[in-house]
Amino acid sequence: MCFAGELDRDVVVHATDLVAELVARPEVSAAWTAESSCQGMSVGGLARHLVSQPVNVVRLLTTDVPEGTETIDVLEHYARAAWTREGLDGDANTSIRATSDEQAAEGPDAALELVAGAREQIASALAGAPTAVYILWQGWALDADDFLVTRLMEMVVHADDLAASVAVPVPEFGPGVLDPVFRLLSALSVRRHGQDALVRALTRPQRAPATVAAF
Repeated sequence: MCFAGELDRDVVVHATDLVAELVARPEVSAAWTAESSCQGMSVGGLARHLVSQPVNVVRLLTTDVPEGTETIDVLEHYARAAWTREGLDGDANTSIRATSDEQAAEGPDAALELVAGAREQIASALAGAPTAVYILWQGWALDADDFLVTRLMEMVVHADDLAASVAVPVPEFGPGVLDPVFRLLSALSVRRHGQDALVRALTRPQRAPATVAAF
């Protein structure tokens, strides 16, 4: 299943610009070592995790897919990923937080340099994107546009986390980014909670469940 639809890949450039602007805010650097809205992760760690999304777009779009690699659909991708099946203190989630906080020790300027470098390369990487993208940390591949939607989702969600952490406005990503992200999150929510739960959460608050969280 492809969640990209008619994805305009230029929206990935737009999202990267918004991420860069958010991470460059003085409120972020001022709170760099404070705990973020993501429990157990510093503001700096969250910022590093956020900028790693466009960095990984460039990195993975320019990485060859090993021969014989399985290409799976995006829902299967999330079904297999360890972090979606673990609690907050699971090994995968703990590792993500620890790695991000370790990287954050390099400081705000290093994060800004990373996202600026990704911004310089991302248009050409998108133009030369392969049909399938190898997910290095998982060992399987995704359709290229589906992969891009997963990175857009990460940017939207973690931009919200970072903005909430330092009490600044959330970036306005616009429909080109949000439409495929909402399709993905809705599908993941339905798979986890069922059709009725999502319909009621969106339309019938008197019958809405406590949560329809996608993860």
